[in-house]
Amino acid sequence: MKIIDGNQVQQKLTFPTLVAALKQQLCRPFTMPQRQVYALSDTADNQHAFALLPAWDEESIAVKAFTYLPDNPVKNPGCESLYSQILLFDRASGVPQALIDGTSVTYWRTAAISALAASFLAREDSRKLLLCATGNLATYMALAHASVRPITEIRVWGRNPQKVATTIAAIGAQRADIEVTAADALQVDVPWADIISCATGSPTPLFPGEWVTPGTHTDFVGNHHKDCRECDTHLIANAHVYVDSRLNVFNEAGELLIPVSEGRFSLDEVKAELSELCQGLEQGRLSDTDITLFKSVGSALADLAGARLVFKVLQEQ
Repeated sequence: MKIIDGNQVQQKLTFPTLVAALKQQLCRPFTMPQRQVYALSDTADNQHAFALLPAWDEESIAVKAFTYLPDNPVKNPGCESLYSQILLFDRASGVPQALIDGTSVTYWRTAAISALAASFLAREDSRKLLLCATGNLATYMALAHASVRPITEIRVWGRNPQKVATTIAAIGAQRADIEVTAADALQVDVPWADIISCATGSPTPLFPGEWVTPGTHTDFVGNHHKDCRECDTHLIANAHVYVDSRLNVFNEAGELLIPVSEGRFSLDEVKAELSELCQGLEQGRLSDTDITLFKSVGSALADLAGARLVFKVLQEQ
């Protein structure tokens, strides 16, 4: 069994190959039980969790396990808040094939899933990207979107100017052909954008939905809680809404569940999940004036596809 670390994942994955692998994965039969997230304490203020995400198809079985301890860097200096591993098995024999760093795969597949959705939902001439993110996912999100649309300008928004500067430098180091600058004010930058990609820890909407102009594609990946959301009810009610997985989004995403509780939205109004777009069962963008919205909370199937791609690339060398 191979042990594949984060450095190997970074060296072997590219967004064009990963987006293609994810699309192929979503077009083939698969099984993906609802993921299980376990609280590690019964106290009211507990934020510690352990999760298991299984999926399989005719070729592979994969399960990702992760621990989430947000106070870890403070309580245990030198430690991360999240640790993750993916165990990959051969479907025919059940033989374990690889143990793969799940943290790095998660960054890659999260961004690639959003890019795959954008390939169906963003206007083909989308050139201006507003990135509301300065954390670990930020650079991945920018580079992924730029791999599926002809992005020429990126504006980065965040509450910490130093993190904004770091994110700008990281994107610029890999895409010198794209103008990357700091966003000045969301009231100006939201209407400016062709694509808005948000990956923050904000528990409340980042901007009023009224600021989003017709034809914009919006993407929200930062929230996984029923009572939190990165976008408001107005945007959900006025957009064509798509999800990565009904099973997980309908159980976890406040972006949809809060408008439902307000009586402003019904889950039946979700146009499609990503697999239906990939298989051609449902349509994506219908006109250049639609506002589209993609909500992703992550899926075990994407973990399987990303882990298997790394494993195969290393096998071929």
